[in-house]
Amino acid sequence: MDRELTAVVSTAVAEVPAKRQEAPAPLRGSVLVLIQFDVCEEIRLDKLRNILGARTADAVFKKAPAYVRYQRPPVEETLEPVVLESGERLEGQIKYYDYGVVSLVFELPFAGTWDDLIQVSCRWTSDTNFESIASRIARQKLERAAPALVKPYLDPAKPGSDTPANAWLQEDYFIFLMREISLEETKPGGANASPSANDLLATRGDQISQVVRGETAQLSEGERQEILQSRISYYPNDLAVIGWNAAFIYDTPAGAETAIQLLQYANSQLLEFRHYDELMTRELENVYDFLEVGGTGLWSRWRTARAASKLHTVLLDVNELTERADNAIKFLSDMFSARLYKLAAQKVGVPDYKDLVKEKLQTAEDLYRFMVEQFNQSRAFVLELLVVLILIIELVYFFKGKPI
Repeated sequence: MDRELTAVVSTAVAEVPAKRQEAPAPLRGSVLVLIQFDVCEEIRLDKLRNILGARTADAVFKKAPAYVRYQRPPVEETLEPVVLESGERLEGQIKYYDYGVVSLVFELPFAGTWDDLIQVSCRWTSDTNFESIASRIARQKLERAAPALVKPYLDPAKPGSDTPANAWLQEDYFIFLMREISLEETKPGGANASPSANDLLATRGDQISQVVRGETAQLSEGERQEILQSRISYYPNDLAVIGWNAAFIYDTPAGAETAIQLLQYANSQLLEFRHYDELMTRELENVYDFLEVGGTGLWSRWRTARAASKLHTVLLDVNELTERADNAIKFLSDMFSARLYKLAAQKVGVPDYKDLVKEKLQTAEDLYRFMVEQFNQSRAFVLELLVVLILIIELVYFFKGKPI
């Protein structure tokens, strides 16, 4: 792989407090930074596999994996580690989805206290250094993958791509994955058994809420309850608390793959629907401008046929693309994965943007029918006018004694 992919990150962003020597850390796991870019209309995955020699990502779920599958599994590639100034290494991975989204995940091992985790959450969720690192890596990878990209959007780092219509859209998300948690600080006798989800929520609900929100200050009881309502468990000893910008997961590495993959998918859907929302907004503005400058005049209505045809083409494209993004994963009988995805999608805002796109598609359909009706009225008027002219010409020749 390219040596350029190795990066140095400021310790102000990624520094984890030093491990205490006097006692084992009560929390052990990792922090994942998920950054996604909407880079093109479509990625030809078969062609991309041949270019990169990368593997296909399999769906990994807790139950009934044969019934939960990608329609078109994304292509997955391991990145060179990102080296911190402190000497720690962030493992990296990139996924390419067929609907044009590139997803990068960086993972940093973590060991420390609840206060340490809260401090890390506060710094990372408000810092933008990872965005520049991820965009640089994505640019390098996409230069090689360019033949597999269909209708690529302009890179915001390149000249002439600073307009919203052309620039990449981006989403980021943070996952605080704890594989080992000790409640010895709260249990008499220093019990080391893995706590249940109920025990964890009862004793550390305040800290979990702060981690999910990225806040060092204690939250109100109402905010705490709102955050912890968005929780889900499959076994007694696992827990996922999903927020709009971050999630806290307590599970084994294998078990956590379910939530991680579905959070990736939900955020990629959000990115796509944001793109379609902006696309439909621009198209509707163009139609309104066209109608405002005279598109409804008698003779100018002839031009509405071309504008209506363009609008209809956009409608068909957006419907096809939204269906592809919406059905990338099929849930046939795994109800837990379906519920987990529904919770993740709701928290990151997928249904909201999906409803916006549906409303704008309906508005565009109404405008299309209106424009076609206007054109048909103009055409009918012109045809009637031609018939009248022909009759007048025949009458003139008739009265002159020169019938046609």
